[in-house]
Amino acid sequence: MTPHESLRLTLHTSALAGMDTRPKNLLRALAYQAEDEGPHAESLAEETDFRAVLSTAHATHQLVELWRKRLTQWDYAENPSWATAPARTEERRAEVLNLLALSEDTRKLLNSLIPVPKEAGPVVISDEFTPWYTPQSQQGRSWYWPAYRRLLSEKGWSETAVAGLDTATDRVVERLADPASPTAYQAKGLVVGHVQSGKTANFTGVIAKAMDAGYRLVIVLGGTLNLLRAQTQRRLDMELVGRENILRGAAEYESDYADDPAWSKGKFLAHGGLPSALGGFDIVRMTTRNDDYKSLLQGIVALEFEKQEPALDLFDPRNLHRSSARLMVVKKNKTVLAKLVKDLNKIKTPLNQIPVLIIDDESDEASVNTAGPDRPNAERTAINDKISELLGILPRAQYVGYTATPFANVFIDPSDAKDIFPKDFIVSLPRPSGYMGVRDFHDLDSPIPPAERTFANSNEKAHVRDILLTSEDDTAALQQALDMFVLTAAMKLYREENGLGERHFQHHTMLIHESVRTADHRELHGKVSQLWWNSGFTGPRGHERLRALFDSDVAPVSRVRAEGFSVPSTYDELSPYVGTAAIRIGGDDQPIIVVNGDSDLKTGGDADFDKRPIWKILIGGQKLARGFTVEGLTVTYYRRRANNASTLMQMGRWFGFRNGYRDLVRLYLGRDEGKQGVDLLEAFEAICRDEETFRDQLDLYSTMVDGKPQVTPAQVPPLVSQHLSWLKPASANKMYNTRLVEIHSPGKWEEPTAYPSRPSDLGHNSDLWLPVLDSLSPHPLTFAYRDESTGRELAFPALVGRLDADAFLRLIRSLRWDVPERFGPHLTYLEEITASSPAKVDDWLILAPQHSAGTRHFSPTGSSRRFSWFGRQRRRGDAFGAISEPKHRAAPLRIAGALPFGGNATTEEHVGDRRGVVTVYPVVQPEDRPEVEATGTIAPGRLVMAFTFVAPASARSADGKVVRFVTIDSGGDFQDDRAR
Repeated sequence: MTPHESLRLTLHTSALAGMDTRPKNLLRALAYQAEDEGPHAESLAEETDFRAVLSTAHATHQLVELWRKRLTQWDYAENPSWATAPARTEERRAEVLNLLALSEDTRKLLNSLIPVPKEAGPVVISDEFTPWYTPQSQQGRSWYWPAYRRLLSEKGWSETAVAGLDTATDRVVERLADPASPTAYQAKGLVVGHVQSGKTANFTGVIAKAMDAGYRLVIVLGGTLNLLRAQTQRRLDMELVGRENILRGAAEYESDYADDPAWSKGKFLAHGGLPSALGGFDIVRMTTRNDDYKSLLQGIVALEFEKQEPALDLFDPRNLHRSSARLMVVKKNKTVLAKLVKDLNKIKTPLNQIPVLIIDDESDEASVNTAGPDRPNAERTAINDKISELLGILPRAQYVGYTATPFANVFIDPSDAKDIFPKDFIVSLPRPSGYMGVRDFHDLDSPIPPAERTFANSNEKAHVRDILLTSEDDTAALQQALDMFVLTAAMKLYREENGLGERHFQHHTMLIHESVRTADHRELHGKVSQLWWNSGFTGPRGHERLRALFDSDVAPVSRVRAEGFSVPSTYDELSPYVGTAAIRIGGDDQPIIVVNGDSDLKTGGDADFDKRPIWKILIGGQKLARGFTVEGLTVTYYRRRANNASTLMQMGRWFGFRNGYRDLVRLYLGRDEGKQGVDLLEAFEAICRDEETFRDQLDLYSTMVDGKPQVTPAQVPPLVSQHLSWLKPASANKMYNTRLVEIHSPGKWEEPTAYPSRPSDLGHNSDLWLPVLDSLSPHPLTFAYRDESTGRELAFPALVGRLDADAFLRLIRSLRWDVPERFGPHLTYLEEITASSPAKVDDWLILAPQHSAGTRHFSPTGSSRRFSWFGRQRRRGDAFGAISEPKHRAAPLRIAGALPFGGNATTEEHVGDRRGVVTVYPVVQPEDRPEVEATGTIAPGRLVMAFTFVAPASARSADGKVVRFVTIDSGGDFQDDRAR
């Protein structure tokens, strides 16, 4: 950097530093800073100089990076006094640039180099709360949040990621009670993340901000295993507590992290001195990496809170902000929690004066009360009882649960005041940038026909490999997974030498998960060991296998998905790294680590990723599931079944961040497991749909109406019960005090899936729909919609007809359903838009998609016409999976006014202001397909007449509310009618 460039950067840095509170006139700020630098700085304070640099700069130019950081902070600022536009919008950016008083040409250059971030923010379902956590209220008090924010930036977090975390943690902290309020209030909330997606970073940020605000006792419930508790303790010590609070005057070698490489490399946060000596406050650790909470042998004084003004309460700001905070990371164990409760009851500081924050990591495990509520005098389960006891003795305690699988938490009885139901808020975190989640292993709603899918356009083809065994002795799939593990290890070494640098990949792991039983792990260890040592990776036989796998799998996937990382052109270019890879994994004669409670089985050491690089195969069950991060996980071999969605989802250790090797990730999944022949790929796909539906509904209902929430957390359970079909609606309803009765869905694709199975009901529905089919056009029209974002045209032929609004309403009122309550909220809405004055729907366009070729056609009884049928299978109970095909959705959405102009004349011809669209699917189930294919006919009692609908996009309620509930009293009667 030249002196000229250095001076320019100094001027802009100083000018922007003076804009902490708001954007200000840039040229004035630059001119003011230039006065101290002398006449030679004057030209660098001109806008023409700034514009000239921007016109030739690239996105990583130092001046651009400086401006990116500041612009991002302004873009993300929530409800600042200087702006009226929402955060992360073009309008907010325009307000910022107006305040900076920049010319139009400079604005265009800045926006081109630093686009407005469009990342989704957190979704919040919340009861009303009293605002107290504002920038003004925290001015001059923040210590740990700025330090944590600085550390994340130094770790390489992008400014948008840090700003997003800032926003998400604000949404949590502002809904806690004011720690300095004279009136005690106990808030309870839930934060929903994704599996292995950064929930720990969020609650670390929440703890930092809560401590800065005045919370003085923080209790983190860190899982049910010592492994998980220690992992959480280290993370908080490293990124929040800091070196000085850990040492507290002791020598470096006395630290409990003296043997941790990150400690000696200076990766633990450093404050530059004990915070209390620098104007902040200290954190006193009540637990360490190696020690869970223990009864305080040295006396209870360690839990006593000092008061600078003895006559005042601890929560008085004059005491609160001058006292140290206490932090403990506690395992969810009845004995440990009982010790904590006992010690708290002994201290002299009145418990009703201590602002407490309880963070419950993996809150749906162990914390939820699973004792049957119908049993007389039922006692709470052990952990739930102790958490309830903690909340009972600490009136100022705030409870925040964290999980990626929230269903158990939202099914807790809301009326149980002693339980942990998130009565005050539910925050759904956005999917982070760079995260590899469930959707990245599936082709959900892909418009690309299966026959046209490739490694480039299909996630399943790129990352998922089938396990289909001829017998339990069949090791072909396991051998291929081991080969893939060695090949991907060689690929990582190749990338290190071709751009990433030595030891870039600290960890490289393979996970084998078949069972929770330690005896099975022992047997599997023997099988995998034998395969490993007989693989001959460096011999001719091994190279032959690896070459074939490289040519057929690794190379073609990486060539289209490597995202700029190095890919060898041939196996011969990669082969020199294979031997080194095999040695890195098994050179100590211990290629396998078994992670379970079997201490007699000696394998390749502990799976402690903090203390050493690990290139190993991991075999395990429960300990390798919930909460445990398997670093460097690249190949997974998974066959374990589970009987509920939460358990199965938490087994997905292959989710997470895979920077530099995303293209190398492979998931070997059982496709025919157990006596029932469970297809695990299909199971994960179903869970993914359920989870995304839940998140989409939270997003839909999070919009405030007239400044008030549409739904409160207590009303979320009915939304879940509509979509998790393995949870019986009857038993779920006993736990709820509300029932969902109406869903407004203007311009939304709605797809009922729970059709009846009794022949009499199917025949009844067929008799209603077949006259409609007969009335459709004799020949199909081609409907299409061009998606500008992908450039693909989604087209399909369909027979066309029309029903007026009253006729369609009569038809759907007469239909029979497997569970009528599932369609009931939609029917109520359709009745409302039909009967309103003026009506919000005039008519419904009926589309019956037709196959362009093939034999899947049938003639209904009594009709000479032929129609296409669709093969679908009931997947969960009586409910089908997806009924529609992705290519069928865009045109109906356009016709109903939910999408902009799509360029197809036929589609545009049918667009109407108050027109809805119904797409009809005659469905044939697997057991009936042979007969239909042979005869071209099917009995009405065997035909499932499925349909989807899109109501007119204009058919909105006058008040903007999208759901309505009725409240039920404890006797099960309706108490009142509450619209939301």
